[in-house]
Amino acid sequence: MITGSAPTLDSIRFESTTAFDTASGNTLREVSWQRELAESVRNPEELLKLLQLPTDFLDGAARAGSDFPLRVPRPYLNRISKGDPDDPLLKQILPLGDELIAAPGYQQDPLQESAANPAPGLIHKYHGRALLIVNPNCAINCRYCFRRHFPYQQNNPGRNEWQQALDYIAADTSISEIIYSGGDPLATSDKQLLWLTEQIASISHVKRLRIHTRLPVVIPSRITDDCMDWLTNTRLQPVVVVHCNHPQELDSDVGRALAKLKSAGIQLLNQSVLLAGVNDNPDTLRQLSEKLFDYGTLPYYLHLLDKVAGAAHFDVPEHRARQIRDQLHASLPGYLVPKLVREIAGEPGKSPLL
Repeated sequence: MITGSAPTLDSIRFESTTAFDTASGNTLREVSWQRELAESVRNPEELLKLLQLPTDFLDGAARAGSDFPLRVPRPYLNRISKGDPDDPLLKQILPLGDELIAAPGYQQDPLQESAANPAPGLIHKYHGRALLIVNPNCAINCRYCFRRHFPYQQNNPGRNEWQQALDYIAADTSISEIIYSGGDPLATSDKQLLWLTEQIASISHVKRLRIHTRLPVVIPSRITDDCMDWLTNTRLQPVVVVHCNHPQELDSDVGRALAKLKSAGIQLLNQSVLLAGVNDNPDTLRQLSEKLFDYGTLPYYLHLLDKVAGAAHFDVPEHRARQIRDQLHASLPGYLVPKLVREIAGEPGKSPLL
């Protein structure tokens, strides 16, 4: 969700996890989520070459990428069909010239989060829960990201600077849930996440810790034993909300990562964004819900697009969204139908579309 630089290979400590041959189940090599993060593709020309796509896309990708950079990890890249400009995963990550066309009603801060930012790294919009910008970096830059223009430079506290946010949370006894967000909170080291989680757990009125992350989907090796330790070794009830929009994003490596979380008793939810040309049909979303449930994850929200500048070409009309939702109700049990919602700035919560 950000435009800042990724960590360099020299600046991070690699924690290896084991990769497997999905056909045989045999160990192949030791991999590191930090290395996979650092080796993400960030050059449009390289992306087009790797995916065997025409250079016709290069000019638009370079221009849009100068405003909001390309970033895609190779494990995610490997799920994109080569030579297919209509691949639904490609559409989520390829910068296009369409992003530079101004559209009425689309703005840089569509949810007015700047008005709910009482301390660096802290957003408090809803009663009972507060959100921490744990890391300004994402593993992947989704082109529809509602925080693509967020002022991360003012919301990137170091360990010594978190005290203001922690004091704010401690002083408001109505806050029972803390949400780690970003960027992507799991782009942070487990050592830092352990420290921050212990600080939150020491605030007696906080009961739950919710993690909003795309990393188990885009870099499944991120779910390490150290990650599981800080997630499960405090009194806080952990909830992990992943972000997956299309069944093609879910492969066996993602399944193993989600199963590891599920086996530890962590509640797993998924939220998707309804995106034109990506998942705006009921059959795709039905497959997504069923595949998520196979991996122990409940569909949670299906969001209408937040009207952020640069994303208008992803918009799905509200009447079409309702039709898709109704078709899902006709083909799935109720617990596999995500709630169709939109977020309206200033409202006390997500607004369901009835």
